[in-house]
Amino acid sequence: MLAEPSNWPPGMWKMLTVAMCVALLGCLQAQELQGHVSIILLGATGDLAKKYLWQGLFQLYLDEAGRGHSFSFHGAALTAPKRGQELMAKALESLSCPKDMEPSHCAEHKDQFLQLSRYHQLKTAEDYQALNKDIEAQFQPAGLQEAGRIFYFSVPPFAYADIARNINSSCRPGPGAWLRVVLEKPFGHDHLSAQQLATELGSFFQEEEMYRVDHYLGKQAVAQILPFRDQNRKALDGLWNRHHVERVEIIMKETVDAEGRTSFYEEYGVIRDVLQNHLTEILTLVAMELPHSVSSVEAVLRHKLRLFQALRGLQRASAVVGQYQAYNEQVRRELQKLDSFHSLTPTFTGVLVHIDNLRWEGVPFILMSGKALDERVGYARILFKNQACCVQSEKHWAATQSQCLPRQVVFHIGHGDLGSPAVLVSRNLFRPSLPSGWKEVEGPPGLRLFGSPLSSYYAYSPVQERDAYSILLSHIYHGRKDSFITTENLLASWGFWTPLLESLAHTAPRLYPGGAENGHLLDFEFSSGRLFYSQQQPEQLVPGPGSAPMPSDFQVLRAKYRESPLVSAWSEELISKLATDIEATAVQAVRRFGQFHLALSGGSSPVALFQQLATAHYGFPWAHTHLWLADERCVPLSDPESNFQSLQAHLLQHVRVPYLNIHPMPVHLQQRLCAEEDQGAQLYAREISTLVANSSFDLVLLGMGADGHTASLFPQSPTGLDGEQLVVLTTSPSQPYRRMSLSLPLINRAKKVAVLVMGRMKREITTLVSRVGHEPKKWPISGVLPHSGQLVWYMDYDAFLG
Repeated sequence: MLAEPSNWPPGMWKMLTVAMCVALLGCLQAQELQGHVSIILLGATGDLAKKYLWQGLFQLYLDEAGRGHSFSFHGAALTAPKRGQELMAKALESLSCPKDMEPSHCAEHKDQFLQLSRYHQLKTAEDYQALNKDIEAQFQPAGLQEAGRIFYFSVPPFAYADIARNINSSCRPGPGAWLRVVLEKPFGHDHLSAQQLATELGSFFQEEEMYRVDHYLGKQAVAQILPFRDQNRKALDGLWNRHHVERVEIIMKETVDAEGRTSFYEEYGVIRDVLQNHLTEILTLVAMELPHSVSSVEAVLRHKLRLFQALRGLQRASAVVGQYQAYNEQVRRELQKLDSFHSLTPTFTGVLVHIDNLRWEGVPFILMSGKALDERVGYARILFKNQACCVQSEKHWAATQSQCLPRQVVFHIGHGDLGSPAVLVSRNLFRPSLPSGWKEVEGPPGLRLFGSPLSSYYAYSPVQERDAYSILLSHIYHGRKDSFITTENLLASWGFWTPLLESLAHTAPRLYPGGAENGHLLDFEFSSGRLFYSQQQPEQLVPGPGSAPMPSDFQVLRAKYRESPLVSAWSEELISKLATDIEATAVQAVRRFGQFHLALSGGSSPVALFQQLATAHYGFPWAHTHLWLADERCVPLSDPESNFQSLQAHLLQHVRVPYLNIHPMPVHLQQRLCAEEDQGAQLYAREISTLVANSSFDLVLLGMGADGHTASLFPQSPTGLDGEQLVVLTTSPSQPYRRMSLSLPLINRAKKVAVLVMGRMKREITTLVSRVGHEPKKWPISGVLPHSGQLVWYMDYDAFLG
């Protein structure tokens, strides 16, 4: 060890030692950074490459050239070499430099970048081997070490496996160098396909080698969500929860339509294109619990996955879907479909998400996106409850003090009236802290955002706006994985969205004209976990013969079926129409007679009706309504198979019907099920005779089975089809075999009978029954014809038109 010279001033030796250490550390870092990086852009002549990726790579070169690594850029595609080189050269012509760079420097850097870029045709295994040799030729002759390789897959997912296999076998870098493979969405079509794709890619690459790009995570306002929450923990800790947040909106609106991209849209639609990835990622950033360190990639992923576990499962009623009117014509033209082709692909959707944890229980999260809307804008908006009451009039409210003004935090992703990324915080909340790369801004005078003038917000924008892809490419280069989707994250998201996608597969979207003409047609509301359009589309009568209307041409069709009125519509509108008709019948009956007697059939079809009545008909006279069952399975009333249990779960627990007005069928007496000697059928008949005038129900709701049965009256069985009995025990061809049912004579005493038929599986029986006469022994439904009442058929288009 060297001794400190005795004649040096005190502390000089310590300063020199520190300086030597700093210099040595600098040398070590410089040595670590030395080496060559090869970036291979697959799909180099495609739209994404031309619009964003080449510019992003050029920006990466401007940022990193001269800092230790040398570079080479390789564009690759299936196109033949000469043509591919021409297309790539054309894409590179539009490269631009930052506004503050001298033109001469820009031209110099651009020329260097072009010299470092070359094109390769990649079709065969030999092509990949040749690419590998060319990559090595860029650094080996100069005596450089290879630092790593980036392969950017700007190609359709169906090509991933072959490319991955060839990279793994022929193009991996040498020992000590890293490999980073960048994948563009879509990552699968549903949970199963995503799992298969992940397994396939996992056989070629390690998890740490894969970077799945969601370019929204590169947008500056989105990337600011976690740092903002972290830096403002003290102010937000007491606010960021169900006690103070009214709702959260995560929105991406577009004015453009899908023209030119209908082949992609037909396969994916708006939910797979935008909600399953972009908006879900924003949802997790807003709602996840903050880890101790938001810079820890592992901790952030762990907290994201916990949030996915807390998401309440989505149901059909969790969403509304729409489609702009020109879409079908575009699909027919671009995909060469027949004139009769009718697409059910949604181009607009709103989805209601709930999170079942202590922080967010009961807070609605609204996710919404669509094409051909009135504006282009994206944002995440956290709206806080207003629990203040201001005594002074509104004109005296001070923007920095009044608690009666809206209170919100907005992560403004871009476009819209503001035009740029921003973070907005209402001045009556708190003054936020943001990192050094953001500055406080003032917008143009008179600008209003989310119901308030811009002056009522603390507003911040990035000092320098950067494209999302340039940010993500920089993160890939530096090996930062916090802005990318892991396999676990991906599969958790698909697990959440796949059930909704399956439930919507045969749902007809609401048609909308597009742009400003949409008016209020797409406005929606939410209640009791359901989402529904605010405005019912007007009923339209079917045009006369010869006009050959398509289902999309009308919302509610009025016609005749078996000489009785028919109402047909898409399932959502049909249920809404039936619920409205039942309420009108109930109100009229209570007004005339003081009470309403309603008999309801079991099965799956009425469930949506029960939910609609429970959540959207507050004027229904439940206090004066008696609820009866048209049929029941011979199981305990608490059994999931019980029709009464379904009625209880989906309707009774949500409305105020007097206990004595609820009349379950007595199928469980003396601890026995439907025993003849217990005379349950006769007991129910006496109850009906006592309480229902003339044993004539105000309304009986029936269904129609695929074999033509109704209630629990089955073909080839005489029980209940005629005679004096009001209530009968019957035998079903499927389990549970024993049933109790109103008889056909009792049903036909009703003032009104509604038959609800839904689903494509009913198309065949619907066609058959339309042609038969009065043959109840073969088709019991054909015997339904009230003696002095009205029969109305309610069929959705799937059952009526197939």
